[in-house]
Amino acid sequence: MSDNKSGQVWPTFKRLWPFVRPYKQAFIVAVLAMAVYGGIDAALIYMLKPFIDNGLQPGDTEFLRWVPVFIVGMFVLRGSANFVSTYCMAWVSQHVIRAMRQTVFEKYLRLPVSFFDARPSGELISKVTYDTEQVSRASSGALVTMVRDGFTVVAMLAIMFWESWQLSSIIFLVGPPVAWVIAFVSRRFRNISKNIQAAMGGVTSATEQTLKGHKNVLAFGGQALEAERFAKVNNQNRQQNMKLAAAQAISQPAIQVIGSFALAAVFFAASFESVLHSMTPGSFVVIISAMMGLLAPLKRLTRVNAEFQRGIAAAQSVFSVLDEPDARDTGTQTLSSSQGKLTMENVVFSYPNSDGPVLKGIDLEVPAGKSVALVGRSGSGKTTLSTLLPRFYELDSGKIRLDGVDISELTLASLRQQIATVSQQVVLFNDSIANNIAYACEENVSREQIEAAAKAAHVMEFVEKLPDGLDTLVGEDGVLLSGGQRQRIAIARAILRDAPILILDEATSALDTESERAIQAALETLQQGRTSLVIAHRLSTIESADEIVVMDQGQIVERGSHAELLAKQGAYFQLYQLQFGEE
Repeated sequence: MSDNKSGQVWPTFKRLWPFVRPYKQAFIVAVLAMAVYGGIDAALIYMLKPFIDNGLQPGDTEFLRWVPVFIVGMFVLRGSANFVSTYCMAWVSQHVIRAMRQTVFEKYLRLPVSFFDARPSGELISKVTYDTEQVSRASSGALVTMVRDGFTVVAMLAIMFWESWQLSSIIFLVGPPVAWVIAFVSRRFRNISKNIQAAMGGVTSATEQTLKGHKNVLAFGGQALEAERFAKVNNQNRQQNMKLAAAQAISQPAIQVIGSFALAAVFFAASFESVLHSMTPGSFVVIISAMMGLLAPLKRLTRVNAEFQRGIAAAQSVFSVLDEPDARDTGTQTLSSSQGKLTMENVVFSYPNSDGPVLKGIDLEVPAGKSVALVGRSGSGKTTLSTLLPRFYELDSGKIRLDGVDISELTLASLRQQIATVSQQVVLFNDSIANNIAYACEENVSREQIEAAAKAAHVMEFVEKLPDGLDTLVGEDGVLLSGGQRQRIAIARAILRDAPILILDEATSALDTESERAIQAALETLQQGRTSLVIAHRLSTIESADEIVVMDQGQIVERGSHAELLAKQGAYFQLYQLQFGEE
């Protein structure tokens, strides 16, 4: 959200309304119940006038007999209105928060990869959990209090001016100072709330980072370092919350002191006989009671204002994510199936905030059904080149074509359906092995197909030893499996996908020698009839590739078969010597 709107409440309300609109009937019922609640509070005070002026007159016992019935009836009605308003607002707010969380989560699924590269995952998780919860609290408890007490204040003022506009006009003397205090602390609350959200994101990030790297923390003895790191962000969160508490603690007595001046002025004005004789004792008591009654809702309004402003700031934080542009999907053509011919023409690419291009004028052609291996030192651009095929990033310049069609002209779903990837960083979901293998398959695959893919990837070798077989849960990110086992499941997933293009990014990097031999055979079977882009550090795994491309500093420096490149005794020969020179 742009800075010029960051401090505005009304634009935020306008953007929240579409989330509330489907439940507007319940919202209207809640508002009406709040109006009844506020009106009853004012009516109870107004009843002091006939009670004093009539009920206390000698011999008028009939009026006093009806007062208890009236009081009980009003409090029953008041309690019912309180229940209806609180329940309806809670019902609406929970639906709103569910819809908002779903919207943010689905937005994450549409955002480009570069968005996640630039932001800590803890901050993004905090927006779905903490920020949306703040919106919920503001839209239920805080909004109920503000609307209900707002009706009470309006009703009290109406009673006061009805009884004596001369005395009640004194309230205008304190109105501007009160309005200024509320406006000032509202801005203060909102700014501090934004800092609290940022601090909460830091707490979430630090926690997530430590939990994910728990084994490394223990192995390197980093407990004290992580504890100190968490203590720092935890203390920042505490400091911001204390600033909010301080602003809240100062604002409440400030408004009450200002209100006391109005009350004192009324008593002073009433000391003049002309004023005193212009009203009955009941009228004077009602005015004083109404002014006293204003202090309590004003105090609650100031207290709840902090929570309300925190909700507004949280909503703006959520909307800042929703305002991010989706990943570019301007292509209109679709491919049901492709032959797999890849052509790269003068491809130039640089990451955001990088010093220069990571890829510099790459020209490469991969015939359909052939395998091309990319080798080179770390940082040469091999993996980056593979991420451009499914359009995780957009090119600076140049073209990448699939079967002669520019991939930017294809829909993202159609393009990515043609590609299966097995990377060195295997991602598994907290589900069964079978469901991880069949992840996101468009058609319902049979158990036999899953078992066939698992057998081809040598998954069954360790699955048969598990008590639940393919139905065994792998834990979060496959934590219950070894690195080699996770890699085999990823390969089985690619086999089942049966895509015409394969990207193998260090696909055997996590395997021991015995497992690597078994998987290598499965990969060779998998690559038959498919276009393969193989990124490998172990040169022994790519000797049979149709072409080997050597990259260095974002450029292609050599290409040819394994035998041809060894004969040249160039860059590939040097890499080969580093790995096998001693042998």
